[in-house]
Amino acid sequence: MRRIGLAWQILIGLILGIAVGAIFYGSDDVAKFLQPIGDIFIRLIKMIVIPIVVSSLIVGVAGVGDMKKLGKLGGKTILYFEIITTIAIAVGLLAANIFQPGAGVDRSGLEKTDIGSYVDTAKTAGEHGFAETFVNIVPSNLFQSLMNGDMLAIIFFSVIFGLGVAAIGEKGEPVLKFFQGTAEAMFYVTNQIMKFAPFGVFALIGVTVSKFGLTSLIPLSKLVVLVYATMIFFVLVVLGLVAKIAGVNIFNIFRILKDELILAYSTSSSETVLPKLMEKMEKFGCPKAIASFVIPTGYSFNLDGSTLYQALAALFIAQMYGIDMPISSQITLLLVLMVTSKGIAGVPGVSFVVLLATLGSVGIPVEGLAFIAGIDRILDMARTAVNVVGNSLAAIIMSKWEGQFDESKAQSYIDEVKQAS
Repeated sequence: MRRIGLAWQILIGLILGIAVGAIFYGSDDVAKFLQPIGDIFIRLIKMIVIPIVVSSLIVGVAGVGDMKKLGKLGGKTILYFEIITTIAIAVGLLAANIFQPGAGVDRSGLEKTDIGSYVDTAKTAGEHGFAETFVNIVPSNLFQSLMNGDMLAIIFFSVIFGLGVAAIGEKGEPVLKFFQGTAEAMFYVTNQIMKFAPFGVFALIGVTVSKFGLTSLIPLSKLVVLVYATMIFFVLVVLGLVAKIAGVNIFNIFRILKDELILAYSTSSSETVLPKLMEKMEKFGCPKAIASFVIPTGYSFNLDGSTLYQALAALFIAQMYGIDMPISSQITLLLVLMVTSKGIAGVPGVSFVVLLATLGSVGIPVEGLAFIAGIDRILDMARTAVNVVGNSLAAIIMSKWEGQFDESKAQSYIDEVKQAS
């Protein structure tokens, strides 16, 4: 009997989790038994993310050993991220204007969810401006950054350290071998942890459905359907067109990332797939230095799904309250989102925190978020999957832009994946 692939195992875990959550809706017992399983899986992933990012970046950067090349790569990467996220915001605004998801929604029939924790996070994040975010990229204490999981500071240190290893030549060989061994060992550990993924997905989705139920989707079904439809459009048309211009078929990206897309969607966590994304993009023809730099950086600067949703959700709340948003206000919203989505990247519940930091500045009631908080997990699943596709494509685009993409390696990997499926 042919072994069931990981993607199918995760899908089965997802379906069983939904079924168990629906059957035991409202029961605290489900969360009591399943939450620890889900927490263990997320902790296992978080445990390996930083060692993989640090070791892969140091090895990759030491292999390049050129500050000018890395500076050029960083500039191009940030430029690409800004263009794509701006398009994502524009697509979200356009969809909300055309389909008016908030028009005619009866607020009295909606259940409010407590958003106090998001408000507290937004206040803390609001103290740090956009300029301060760039200042904080430089860590004052590396170990504190490692403890806090501050990815941009960790990336900065790893790049500088990698350049230092390259600069000292032969003396740096033992250090380089150590980090090469660390990277290979951590990728092996990742593959072992991924065997636990179906159980983690089953537990996490089971707890979510048991808490919120499926009936909470009905009053806001128009918003849910529009968010999903707009994100599908963005991935297939916008990212698909970008991929085609670069000479890549977007469906090949789906094919090689099917396990990661299902896992990211099920867990609502991009972090769960970061190690495998870096590994697979390298197999697909991206140099280690580019894949290990672009993908982790994209987790803070290139959240396409999140920014698209933030624009759409902001207009949904405005429409629900009957607030007219002229073009000038929507342009202001776009500009504010371009800043806030980067300025507080990496904090928990980032999409909600960004919206809280944004709505007040364009005259939209912040309390409107309480009406959609209950279905946020369902929407977050879609946002996460789009973010994964966007960051994977970014690594390919940057590799092509730098003239370092290995076409033959990419084709061999696609053929290998096709044979295995």
